[in-house]
Amino acid sequence: MAEEKKSYKASTGVNEFYYAVLTDDDDQSFTAGEITRVKFLQNIEVEIPQEAMRAYGDNGTAEIAISGGNVTVSTQFHKVPIQDKNILFGLEKVDGLSSIGGDDVPPYVAAVFTKTFEDGSKEWVGLTKGMFMRSKISGKTKEENKEFDNEEVTGEFMERYVQGASSEKSVLFGADKKGETDNRDSLFQKIFGKPYPGTNDGEQGGVEG
Repeated sequence: MAEEKKSYKASTGVNEFYYAVLTDDDDQSFTAGEITRVKFLQNIEVEIPQEAMRAYGDNGTAEIAISGGNVTVSTQFHKVPIQDKNILFGLEKVDGLSSIGGDDVPPYVAAVFTKTFEDGSKEWVGLTKGMFMRSKISGKTKEENKEFDNEEVTGEFMERYVQGASSEKSVLFGADKKGETDNRDSLFQKIFGKPYPGTNDGEQGGVEG
């Protein structure tokens, strides 16, 4: 089989942010709820830090070990619908109103997004298990030159069992050429245990509880 040609093209956009609430069944199993899309993702950054730990001896380095840090996700959306905030931040509804309090507990979720390229190819990124934290509430007076607000949401992610992997993983990613979906379909099964829902499914936000 011929070796797949490497691609050196840089991404030019982001799209298709999906999430689903996770319920652990046991140490090596989970159940994902409805896959929901939040539209109009503007920016996303996944920090996957590593630190080199050195052991010294005889005035030099005897050994190096790599330590992984916390996986942090920073997102920016044009707007995050209230229905999705209620789910992602674990907010209680009080007579139709969303409420914020010290006892709020956000649920564990899995998430997926895609980086897009000018040639029509895509790189899919999956986050296996984490929590998103509530965003700030802000506003600004209308001025002569109109400006649109945006919303930033951050999250912390951890490792989780992924079927077929030899150890727990925090991030999965894979690329598809234009018109191909093999890696996308595989990633959705690994992250959510469900098939890709399609760009028209779940775009209205999560169901209010």
